[in-house]
Amino acid sequence: MIVLHAFTIDDHGVSLAELARRTDIPKASLHRIATDLVGVRLLERTPAGYRLGRHLFELGMRASVERSLVEVAIPFMEDLYERTHETVHFGIRDGLEVIYLTKIGGHRQAAAPSRVGGRMPLYCTAIGRALLAWAEPEVVTRVLTGPLPRRTPRTVATPGMLRQQLDRVIADGVSYEFEESAPGIVCVGAPIFESEGRVVAAISVTGPAPGFRPQQHAASVRAAAAGIGATLARRAHLSDQPR
Repeated sequence: MIVLHAFTIDDHGVSLAELARRTDIPKASLHRIATDLVGVRLLERTPAGYRLGRHLFELGMRASVERSLVEVAIPFMEDLYERTHETVHFGIRDGLEVIYLTKIGGHRQAAAPSRVGGRMPLYCTAIGRALLAWAEPEVVTRVLTGPLPRRTPRTVATPGMLRQQLDRVIADGVSYEFEESAPGIVCVGAPIFESEGRVVAAISVTGPAPGFRPQQHAASVRAAAAGIGATLARRAHLSDQPR
């Protein structure tokens, strides 16, 4: 697991020497481990060294909760893309970060730092704030009392201002980001509620600044989030019915 976790979202091939540096595992032991991982298709050899194997993707797609969420979300994401022709993100909260489960973008999509399977902080992204605003109080406290590094000059990095933004998210039902996670992009996001009123995911639209005006698409993003939530609730109700 140490070896597998040593790979980043942007790695296409990592040498044995670099893996040894990242893991602090002696090269001889690391070579044996890597050979075993290749044998069970969790790693693949490349001219540059090693990369994560496609069998990990197969295993990931068996994660029933995330797979079910994506299956429900995709049609609504496609509708939202047709309305905006900008990049649509769908993600869940894991700790103090958002994990992007899937995204839809066109040929001219904004250069966002997000990656499918990648992570971003909750506090500086629209989709993250949509998740954070309805998170448990202890999670919100951890974010507000922890470090809030500036990713750009426009990142909200003071607890008081971030608290005000989270309150606005709850009041409006949507969240915004204006070049806070990366220069040149703006976003609007909305939370997705399950049948019991708990936020299980969030959806957002990202476009280039200054041409994209996220406020103009708030209603569409809210509607997509509501549609996904209603579908999830209907599925949960059907699954609870006696057979």
